[in-house]
Amino acid sequence: MNPIWESKTLHFKFSKMTSSEIRKKFLDYFEKNGHKVVPSSSLIPSDPSVLLTTAGMQQFKKYYVGEADPQKDFGSRNTTSAQKCFRTSDIDEVGDETHLTFFEMLGNFSFGGYFKEEAIKYGYEFITKELGLEIDYVTVFSPEGGSSSGGEGDSEVPKDEESEKIWRSLGVENIKYAGRSDNFWGPTGSEGPCGPTTEIYVGGIEIWNIVFNEYYMRADKSLEPLKQKGVDTGMGLERLTMAVQGVKNIFETDLFEPIIREIPNDISDSVKRVIADHLRGSLFLISDGVVFSNKGVGAVLKRLIRRAVVESVLSINNEEKIKNVFRSALQKIIGIYGDIYPKLDKVQTLKIYDEEVSKTIKGIPVWFKESDRQISNILKGLNLKEEDDRFIAFSQIQYIAATLYNTFGVPLRIIKERLASFGLKVDDQKLKEAFEIEFKKHQEISRAGMEKKFGGHGLILNTGELKAGNEEELGKVLRLHTATHLLQRALREVLGPEVKQAGSDITPERTRFDFAYPRKLTPEEVKSVEDLVNQKIKEDLPVSFKEMPKAEAEKTGALYFFKEKYPDPVKVYFVGKDIDSAWSKEFCGGPHVDHTGIIGHFKIAKEEAIGAGTRRIRGILN
Repeated sequence: MNPIWESKTLHFKFSKMTSSEIRKKFLDYFEKNGHKVVPSSSLIPSDPSVLLTTAGMQQFKKYYVGEADPQKDFGSRNTTSAQKCFRTSDIDEVGDETHLTFFEMLGNFSFGGYFKEEAIKYGYEFITKELGLEIDYVTVFSPEGGSSSGGEGDSEVPKDEESEKIWRSLGVENIKYAGRSDNFWGPTGSEGPCGPTTEIYVGGIEIWNIVFNEYYMRADKSLEPLKQKGVDTGMGLERLTMAVQGVKNIFETDLFEPIIREIPNDISDSVKRVIADHLRGSLFLISDGVVFSNKGVGAVLKRLIRRAVVESVLSINNEEKIKNVFRSALQKIIGIYGDIYPKLDKVQTLKIYDEEVSKTIKGIPVWFKESDRQISNILKGLNLKEEDDRFIAFSQIQYIAATLYNTFGVPLRIIKERLASFGLKVDDQKLKEAFEIEFKKHQEISRAGMEKKFGGHGLILNTGELKAGNEEELGKVLRLHTATHLLQRALREVLGPEVKQAGSDITPERTRFDFAYPRKLTPEEVKSVEDLVNQKIKEDLPVSFKEMPKAEAEKTGALYFFKEKYPDPVKVYFVGKDIDSAWSKEFCGGPHVDHTGIIGHFKIAKEEAIGAGTRRIRGILN
C-alpha cells in the first residue's frame, strides 16, 4: 500500500504514489522489458561542447554514433536511467508554477535494439497501465503541422506517418501535428544525433518526449542519415509526479512541498519557489564538484545562491534567520534525495551555504551603494524635463542594471524599484527590453572570451585536448599534460591493467582524465596514486619522444587511447632515460615539459563516476 503524503499547505491527503515510487516503477518497468538500468551521470558532462548535462541521452551520445559498443558496456542495446539534468535557459523564469533549473529526466534508450513501434508501445503501456493515467492526445512530426491531416514532408525529413499509424492501432485517435520547432529534437551541443519526435500529453501538459534518432546534424545544420537508428526518450520526473499526484503545479508535489514548508509563510509564493529551486539546484551542483568562480558552471552556482540570498534578505532581512531557513530547507532536500544520490549528504556542504550567505548579505549594501552612486552621477549630467527623458536616462545605465543582475543576482523587479527611487519610471516591458540589450553585450563579450580560450581565434595552442591562450597558460597546460601521463601510469600500477583511458581534457586550471574502472576508488588508493605521481615528479625524470611506425610503436608496450585515430608513423612520448626502460610511455602528439621536476605538486581534487564503469579524476597543480 502506498504511504499517504500530507500537504501541510494545502490541507489534504491522498494515497497516490510518491515521487520515489514513480522513479522506481519507471526503472523497474524498463528493466523488466530488457533494458539495463544505468546510473545517472554527473551534471558536469564529458562532452566539452555543452556546459551542463541537460538531457538523459548525453551520457549515451557515443553509442548513437557508433563510437562505443552498448552490448560490450551494458550487456544490452537498450538502457534506462533517471538522469540529473540542469538547464540555465530558464533561470530568469523560475518563480512561476512551471520553470526549474535542476530536474530529473526519466528515459529509455535504444541503440539499434528497437525503433518506433516498440518505443511508442512502451510509452503507451507505462502511462495507461502502470500509472493508470489517461492520455489526452499525442503529437507527431509533420513539417507543415497545424492541421488534422498534417503536411506531406520536405526534402530532408518526411512526415512521420508510421508513428501516427502505431498510435491509432493502440486506440489513440486524438493526434496533432507539429513541425520542426516542436516535434524535431536537435542535438545536445553543436552537432550530434537528432530526429523527429512524438509527444504524450496528460492533463493538458506534455509529459513524455520520444525522439527517433534517424539523423546526424552537422555544425552547419545539415542532416545525414545515421547508420544505426536509435530511440531517445525523456520524461521529467517533476512534471510526471504532478500528473500522478493530481496537484496543480510541480511545487505542490512531494519533491518540493516539504522544502517550501521550511520557508516562512509570509514570503510570497514566487519567492518561495525561487529559494526552493535555487537551493536544490545549487546543492546538486556542489555535490558534483562545482566550486564558486566567475566563469562557467562556477558562475552559475554563484548566481543561484546569490539570488536566493537576495530574495531572502528582501523578505526576511535577518542573517541568522536566513541561515536557519537555508539549513532546514537543505536538510529536507537531502532527506528527499539522499537515498538516491548519497553524495548530497555532506555536512561541509551546509557550511558552504552559511559562508556564502554571510558574504552575500554583507555585500548587498555595498552593491546598492555603488550602483546608486553611479546612477546619481549619470543623472547629474542630464537635464530631465519630459517623461520620455526618463527612459533615455535609464538606457544610459543599462550596464549598472546588468551588473546588479549578472554579478550579484539582484532580481529585475528590485532593479526597477531602485531606478524608480531616482524618478526613472519604466514599465516591466521597457525594463526587460533595455536590460536584454546590455545582457546580449555581456554574452558577446563572454562568448568571445570562451572562443579565445577554447578553440576560437587567438590560441597559441589548440590540439583539441590541450588549449592555451598565452605563454603563461601554455606553461601550465604542458605541466598538466605531462602530469596526466604520470597519472594514467600510476592508476594502472595501483589498480591494475584494467584501467583504460576513456577521454581527457586539459585547461590551464586543471586536467580531467576519464578511465574505465568498475568501482569507486578508496581514499587509500587515491592517496597512493597521488603519492606515486609526486614521487616521479620529485625524481625529475627526463621526458622525450620517439617517432616510429605504428606497428613498431605498439610492440613497445606504449599505451594508447583505443578510440583515437593515430597517424602512421606515430610519436611515443616516454618518461625515463630511454623508451625500453621508461616508467611511462604513450602514443601522443605532444607537447610536454622536458623533465618532470618542473611540474610542481600534483593533487587529485576529485574522483567520481560519470557513467556505468567509467570514472573521472580532476587533477590540479599547487
